[in-house]
Amino acid sequence: MREAIVKALKITGLSSEEREQFLETPRERERGDYAFPCFVLASRLKKNPVEIAKELAKQIKLPKEFDKVEAVGPYLNFFVNRYFLAEQTVRTILKQKDKYGAIKPLRKETLVVELSSPNVAKPFGIGHLRSTIIGNALAEIYRFLGHKVVTLNYLGDWGTPFGKIIAGYKAFGDEKALKLDPIGHLFDIYVKVTKDERFEAEGREWFRKLEDGDKEAMRFWKRFRDLSVKEFSKIYSLLGVNFDVLSGESHYTNKMGPVLDELKSKGLLVESEGALVVNLEEYGLGVCLIKKSDGATLYATRDLAAAIDRQKKYRATGLIYEVGSEQKLYFKQLFKILELMGYKWASKCVHVDHGLYLDSDGKKFSTRKGKTIFMESVLDETIELAKKEIMKRAQVSAKECEKRALAIARAAIFYGDLKNYRGHDMVFDIDRFVSFEGDTGPYLLYSYARARSILRKAGKNKDSKEGDITDKEGALVGELARFPDVVLRAAEQYAPNLIAHYAYTLSQTFNEFYHTNKVIGSEEEVFRLQLVHAFSQVLKNALHLLGISVLDEM
Repeated sequence: MREAIVKALKITGLSSEEREQFLETPRERERGDYAFPCFVLASRLKKNPVEIAKELAKQIKLPKEFDKVEAVGPYLNFFVNRYFLAEQTVRTILKQKDKYGAIKPLRKETLVVELSSPNVAKPFGIGHLRSTIIGNALAEIYRFLGHKVVTLNYLGDWGTPFGKIIAGYKAFGDEKALKLDPIGHLFDIYVKVTKDERFEAEGREWFRKLEDGDKEAMRFWKRFRDLSVKEFSKIYSLLGVNFDVLSGESHYTNKMGPVLDELKSKGLLVESEGALVVNLEEYGLGVCLIKKSDGATLYATRDLAAAIDRQKKYRATGLIYEVGSEQKLYFKQLFKILELMGYKWASKCVHVDHGLYLDSDGKKFSTRKGKTIFMESVLDETIELAKKEIMKRAQVSAKECEKRALAIARAAIFYGDLKNYRGHDMVFDIDRFVSFEGDTGPYLLYSYARARSILRKAGKNKDSKEGDITDKEGALVGELARFPDVVLRAAEQYAPNLIAHYAYTLSQTFNEFYHTNKVIGSEEEVFRLQLVHAFSQVLKNALHLLGISVLDEM
């Protein structure tokens, strides 16, 4: 549709890129399906934009896909032919199926997406859930659009905090407790040592031993890391999230020398009170600490080595870091240093930030104070809530109930997060997420299951006739046709919430259609069944991009 208008607007004298750029989608359907603002031509033609719109309305050759074009003030409004739109949209969806909505990019990119990245020897709390969910959705969107994507889980498995845990285990560790509940026991130790100042120096000393390759320190490190990875794998399995690469800060312990040498050779390292820093004050970015006065490296050193390694190893055209908003300054520093080192691809490094999950009191969760919510508990509770809802509605086997409850729990958690703009903080509320009513993941699954139920009950009536396109049918077709544009905007803006909002609006529009238009047994049964089928396919595609699997029955 857009392509036809862009072609018709050739008479404006604008380039095809400009015509595409300025074309709008009106918020009110009464103003047409597409609108072109004539303000952009005023200075060039030396005319009032209202007059320009009137002249263009008379001169433009209307594409066959459209009923009419109107000049309304300074806008040129295009109205799509309902029959043409319905026929073309439904046919395209049923033909393309799982690929509908994927507009192939002009240039195929290779993108490395860092996401999740929990800290070893600590429980997987909801603090890392947002990075997991948002990063996973972005990866799905870019793959859908034809890009090559490498998802990378970069564990926090190095640094002074790990030295503190080793020191704490030496003081408070219990072998039986470690075997019984490894992460819980290590977390209790971590909370204790952060409250005791004497472990500051001991933690630094144990981390120094780690960097020097001390056998005892390395033995503790490997054991705690392996136990953590095993526990994290259970969470990722429940979430249905997989990674192409599992890495960590420790991977770069022996690769920082060349980075330090390169920083020195390019005159970027400055000594400050015995430490080594990169001074970025002239760029308004302060000072970035690269090496401590005691010789210990920091995650900035490791991240520089990691970025260079990733770009080289995967021949990446873009590096995407899905990390919390509190790290905004740090990533600006990181990318600026890479730029100053002469890496042109630094301009393609992006920090996709997100806000925090907040406690019911509106305050931040803190692992240091022992105040957090463990992801395993969240999943267990959400699954149990989903089971109760399922048993209220249907009698199913225990196995089937478990399967549906897991799908509903995932939909509840994923959609409950992704419907929000990622940059905003949000209060974590499980009961609100798992509700079957309103703007929730289970509501979307229910809408899909309703559509599939209609299709299962339908016969093979081929004597249906075509009638007028009703307002509700037209509204549903219009929403289905919007999907490719929504996916493209979500990719461009790193905004999965656009797809989440779309999925909810689409489901609402479908349910309004279903309540006012008889499907099975109607004179327009064939077309309406095709419309139901098209809806279920597009909703499935949208939810897939959010990391949510559908259910044929609820």
